[in-house]
Amino acid sequence: MKQARLITSYCRPAYSFLLLSLTSFALFAERKPNIVFILADDLGWRDLSVEGSDFYESPHIDRIANEGMRFTQGYATCQVCSPSRASLMTGKYPARMDITNWIGAQEKEDWKRNTKLLPPAYTWSLPHEDTTLAEAFQDAGYTTFFAGKWHLGDEGSFPEDHGFDINIGGHHRGSPPGGYFSPYENPKMEDGEIGEYLPIRLGEETARFIETHKDKPFLAYLSFYNVHGPIQTTKALWEKYRKKAVSRPIAKSRFLIDRTTPVRQVQDNPLYAGMVEAMDDAVGMVLNTLDRLGLEDDTIIVFTSDNGGVSAGDGKATSNLPLRGGKGRQWEGGIREPFYIKWADSPLPGEVCHTPVIGNDFFPTLLELANIDLLPKQHVDGVSLVPLLKGETIEKRSLYWHYPHYGNQGGEPSSIVRSGDWKLIHYYEDRRSELYDLASDPQEQRNIVSVYPELAATLKIELQDWLDEVGASYPYTNPNFDAIQYAEQEVRIREVDMPKLETDHAALLENDWSPPNGWWEKTGRRR
Repeated sequence: MKQARLITSYCRPAYSFLLLSLTSFALFAERKPNIVFILADDLGWRDLSVEGSDFYESPHIDRIANEGMRFTQGYATCQVCSPSRASLMTGKYPARMDITNWIGAQEKEDWKRNTKLLPPAYTWSLPHEDTTLAEAFQDAGYTTFFAGKWHLGDEGSFPEDHGFDINIGGHHRGSPPGGYFSPYENPKMEDGEIGEYLPIRLGEETARFIETHKDKPFLAYLSFYNVHGPIQTTKALWEKYRKKAVSRPIAKSRFLIDRTTPVRQVQDNPLYAGMVEAMDDAVGMVLNTLDRLGLEDDTIIVFTSDNGGVSAGDGKATSNLPLRGGKGRQWEGGIREPFYIKWADSPLPGEVCHTPVIGNDFFPTLLELANIDLLPKQHVDGVSLVPLLKGETIEKRSLYWHYPHYGNQGGEPSSIVRSGDWKLIHYYEDRRSELYDLASDPQEQRNIVSVYPELAATLKIELQDWLDEVGASYPYTNPNFDAIQYAEQEVRIREVDMPKLETDHAALLENDWSPPNGWWEKTGRRR
């Protein structure tokens, strides 16, 4: 039988820089650096120009990547938002906390969709027994600030209940209740002028906090609602990207069906592009404030996203190609993210690292960079990436995912293990598995489980051992599943939904298009 191979990825710095780099790193560690953690919502790995998009424009976010370390195989811990966000706060896998779906999703018998399985119950708030990232920095004397999307619980489990001194905009909802233009209808943030654009407001609030607290160490956690639906931007930005889209060859079709749902194959949505630019402008506000105040050399900056871009389901606004799938789905497009760390006196500015890393790792990494004692009983599933930042290696490990739910974007109940370059996906509907070699097939087009059955069996055992260790919950048979209705639904997707999608998304590039709910009518002073 053909021999399986394990390939270890690594970061390789230029040796001539290494001694100076380690000296600079040691000097930086003696200081008490500020932390700016920037989290995008639903931003795909390919949604930035630094990652290869030739349609979206993101110069300020690109700057973070180009002046820090860019991890090409950085992952979220889940293909939907709340679980990934919980991991960033705790350093734990979602399954260990039982936060396995976006908070508010139906569970058990409350699940009304016609699916073969019923999703299990899950926890609806961040556990108070955990020490969060904010609490760890608060205990170390930092002033802590949160702005934007929270989605980790209701009253009693808001940012201010988990270590943030200031909370602007963080509450139980996963999308902006009033849309992206003021009035926002956000119980944790005052409305701005009529037509104020939400990402700009969040950037301004974060910049204002930094200026006010510039003399003492701070943790500023800027958690954008962008680019989550509703997909809304200003008329000026829509027009800019509409012209950009029609100046190049226009796709005859934008969607294809991948197993269960239509998936976008093209990046040409001018509304979404405008949302990316507006978020990038807000990031620029924060970076410029740090520069102007002379804080750049005393600040660690992180940028990442909570799950893959929405190529299917709510919005169908972007494409994650060449990666397969997107938000809510079990393939690389659903879990691989922009993953950047920039810090003062960077030992290896502009380096690219190919080691697989995951959202759990930010917690111990930031503690070590800030010279704060690690909390190994808390961030049990994360490892410090400081060795990688210094051009060294970390111990080889497997990464895991568990999503026992159906995604709004076509995702199926499944669990995943990645070991080296091997990725095994196990599905709960029919107990089948898929095996991919990500080194030769990052697009996950060749399921080679039949070629390496022994390897697949070994990985399945490893995955099950991990699921047992974290106490994972599982979906179970839906007694009301209607196979005939399910087949009719598949026909409707092909014959009705697909043509309508093509028509609706083509219309976004017509010069007389206008939003159906008239949000441009309330846009005002903000671009």
